[in-house]
Amino acid sequence: MRDRSSVPGPGRQVRVVTRKWPDSPHWEHDALLLGEDSHGTWLGAPAGTRCSRPGAAYDSDDAMLRLLPAGEPWIASFYRRGGRAQFDVYVDITTVPVWERDILTAVDLDLDVVRGWAGRTWVDDEDEFADHRVRLGYPDHVVRLALASCDTVLAAVRREEPPYDRRAPLPWFAALADLVGARGRPASHDGADGSSVR
Repeated sequence: MRDRSSVPGPGRQVRVVTRKWPDSPHWEHDALLLGEDSHGTWLGAPAGTRCSRPGAAYDSDDAMLRLLPAGEPWIASFYRRGGRAQFDVYVDITTVPVWERDILTAVDLDLDVVRGWAGRTWVDDEDEFADHRVRLGYPDHVVRLALASCDTVLAAVRREEPPYDRRAPLPWFAALADLVGARGRPASHDGADGSSVR
């Protein structure tokens, strides 16, 4: 059962940090904690949020939602038409995300479930997963976790089960817009080397 005392309250600015196995820097960004529903905890990152990793960074051109299903080893992201994203759903298969005060951390396990705007759903970065499980020495239990999680998410997205039904994210996009309008977007952080990619 999740320790709710470790989760920040709604409206708080938080930091989303992903790592590569076992503990190398990867993508991170600021977000606003929006709230919870039956699907999990929702975070929002408004347009202009700085996303960075060592050697690369960019400012988002549209709002993004991130959903953390309680106790599950993945992070789902949702997008709207109009930005650079070529998909409306992008699910990172990870270790179970962990809160420490206002920082959320998970290890990215390479595999991603993606749904493009035309409705096609696929698994991305299977080649990277195959390489990393050998080169980085993923333990057997981590390999099993990643593959099982990927299969579960892929089936749910293909069936358009909530929250992948195109309706569940809508009130959270509205909540993010209201919160940003009232408080302003989170402060951005530069990449590790100050660079920016477009």
